Amino acid sequence: MGKEPTKNEPTPPKLVHRRANRNSSFYSGRTIGEKRERLETANERAAARKKDKRKKATRIIFTAIGFVVLVAILVAISRSFIKEEPAPIVQEPEIVYNPTIEVIDEDAASGSRITNRMKLYVGQAEKDFRDLGYKPTKAVIPSGAIREVDIYLDGYNGFIKLVIDRGTAVSAEDADRVIRYLNGLDIHDFNYIDVRTEGRAFWK
Repeated sequence: MGKEPTKNEPTPPKLVHRRANRNSSFYSGRTIGEKRERLETANERAAARKKDKRKKATRIIFTAIGFVVLVAILVAISRSFIKEEPAPIVQEPEIVYNPTIEVIDEDAASGSRITNRMKLYVGQAEKDFRDLGYKPTKAVIPSGAIREVDIYLDGYNGFIKLVIDRGTAVSAEDADRVIRYLNGLDIHDFNYIDVRTEGRAFWK
């Protein structure tokens, strides 16, 4: 018979059989393992679903890129076989100015005739001088000259020596500069102004 504990003494722990402790621990451990296994399985399924979605999205993206590249290659090949015809060049019709002033050929007595090229040159020169404010009165082809044309202007006693190898516009502008230069010197009369040479002008 053991000694009964008093009120002030602590109650000793109740002893449990070792087998009962072992069974209880085994049962508890199995229950926690099953729960963990179920959680791991659910997480694995969710991860697998996400992985499948990523794979599908990747396949779609690469398929779209491949389709675009294929279309670009086909377009490039088709363009290499189909040659585009260049657009036709539309040339504006050349405006021809026929002279309205008198054209005198000093060699006409010998049977020579004014060529069409000379007539067109005189007509263009007349137009260019009119654009600068002058009024041509006549054109003279000097005797023995092949390419020279002398233009007479209203209000001036002298004439302007031109050559058909130079453009009428630049020749008229050179003559205008010389006339304005002479006017600045208070010279309003001259025998001729020679603008047949590019970059040079002479007057007398």
